[in-house]
Amino acid sequence: METIIRGLNALNEKVGYYSSLLILPLVAVVIYEVFVRYVFSAPTSWGFEMTTFLYGMHFMLCLGDALRADTHVRIDIFESRLQPRNRNILRIITNVCLFIPAIGFMAFGSIKYAATSWSMVERASSSWNPAIYPYKTFMAIGFVLFFLAGVAKLLEDIRGLKNHN
Repeated sequence: METIIRGLNALNEKVGYYSSLLILPLVAVVIYEVFVRYVFSAPTSWGFEMTTFLYGMHFMLCLGDALRADTHVRIDIFESRLQPRNRNILRIITNVCLFIPAIGFMAFGSIKYAATSWSMVERASSSWNPAIYPYKTFMAIGFVLFFLAGVAKLLEDIRGLKNHN
C-alpha cells in the first residue's frame, strides 16, 4: 500500500510542478496581448483563447497535486473537532461515498468527451479556429490525476486508521 501511495503522490507532484510552469507562457501571452492592443491598437485574434487554454491546462493538471498537498479549500468545521481516528473514518466515508464516485464519473466522462473531440478533429468556432481536442485531452488527464490523488488520500486515511488502533 505504501508503494502505491508514494507512486501516486510522486506522479501528481511531478505533473503539478511541470504544469505550474504553464504560468510562464500564460504571462507572456497576456503581456504580448496587452502590449499590441494598447500600444499598436492591434489586438490579436488568438490571445484571449490562448490564455483560456493555458490557464485551463494549468488548472486541470494541478488538481491532483493540490489534493496531494492538502491545499484545496474546504470547510473543516466538523472534522477539526474530531479525534484523529474519527477524522480518518469521516474522511474514508466521504472519499468512498462522494469523492471517488463523483470524480470517477468526471474522469470517465471527460475521457469520452476528449475521445469524441479527437474523432471529430474538433476545432473552435472562432476566427482563430484552433484545434481544441488537445485541450480536452488535458482536461481528461487532469480528472484522472485528481481521481488517482483521491485514491492515494483514501489509502493514506486507511493507513492512518490502522495506526490509530
